[in-house]
Amino acid sequence: MILEPVAPYRPSHFRVKFATSSWERRACAALRRQVFCTEQSIFTDDDRDAIDGHAIPICALSTLVGDADAVVGTVRIHEVAERPGEWWGSRLAVAKAFRGTAALGAGLIQVAVSSAHARGCTRFLAHVQDRNVPLFEALHWASLDAVELHGRLHHLMQADLASYPPMHDPEHGLVTFRRAA
Repeated sequence: MILEPVAPYRPSHFRVKFATSSWERRACAALRRQVFCTEQSIFTDDDRDAIDGHAIPICALSTLVGDADAVVGTVRIHEVAERPGEWWGSRLAVAKAFRGTAALGAGLIQVAVSSAHARGCTRFLAHVQDRNVPLFEALHWASLDAVELHGRLHHLMQADLASYPPMHDPEHGLVTFRRAA
């Protein structure tokens, strides 16, 4: 008998929502460390900073038979206390095995901006690594400036809030689908 190689299981949909349980928050932190410390070497041991004390973590969950299986993407959002209405997104990370899944990045960005919009956001900004600018531009963001952060070229970008209707239930989030290859 000859056995054909079996492709690894790839979920067809993902739930993107606020990280509400402790396992989701721990997995978001672990994914950020993997991406920003281990893979990109932007930070040494941990990428956590003062913003984490008040930021809202968002996770993209892969599913297995309808149940959350693993955190495969994350981003955090926060409002600037000194400038009410100004929100920022940062530390967008997607697990290496899922980086070709455009729906994950787009879903994380959608929940980030739309949930902030529902909370009174009048301006949503992010520093985006140069290689990710085309994705953000396709999702109705504009580059305001190019800056170097952590030794890498980033763009200060602003979301077009008209493209992100308020999301009032980000704890439930949204479901995104992976296109068949």
